[in-house]
Amino acid sequence: MFEPGQRIIYGGSGVCAVEELCSLDLCDTGEERLYYVLRPLGQTGIIYAPVDAPVFMRPILTEQEVLRLVSSLPQMPEFSFPSGSLTGLSSHYEALLSTHDCATMLSLLLALYRKRRQASLFKKKFGQIDARFMRRTEDLLFGEFAEALSLSPEEVPGWIASRLEGKVSCELLSLFSAPAEAF
Repeated sequence: MFEPGQRIIYGGSGVCAVEELCSLDLCDTGEERLYYVLRPLGQTGIIYAPVDAPVFMRPILTEQEVLRLVSSLPQMPEFSFPSGSLTGLSSHYEALLSTHDCATMLSLLLALYRKRRQASLFKKKFGQIDARFMRRTEDLLFGEFAEALSLSPEEVPGWIASRLEGKVSCELLSLFSAPAEAF
């Protein structure tokens, strides 16, 4: 069970602060249930999540876990994209994000950055579905990294680039240090 003050990942909402635990009868059934009162960071609103809900919840990564993950970036396997329909591509991305695994999301983000770079080199347009999932992956991953590292989400790509400097190829480093407008 999570405690008030703790930061957790809640489903697709990203990082949330556990504000409190409370018993409520939100459905007017006469039976109270135990709820987390969650405040999504970087968003407005409050989420009332039943403690026993089937929604994915886990504590955010620690600073050490983020450091290990980023240092494993050069060894991450190349990601492949399914050919075929845009619906299939969207489903593929959705399945990867639904794992809530930061290594998978970082690998996906790296692949999308490379895909964007390739599109730019060949004067092609970066796909809307790719762009939408790239932003969503950045929001989820950089939001969690930022919270673990006491940074803002906007600082995370530069932080990753500084951690990789001198340890990886210029191509990999440039994927995290080039602003999105460069593409």
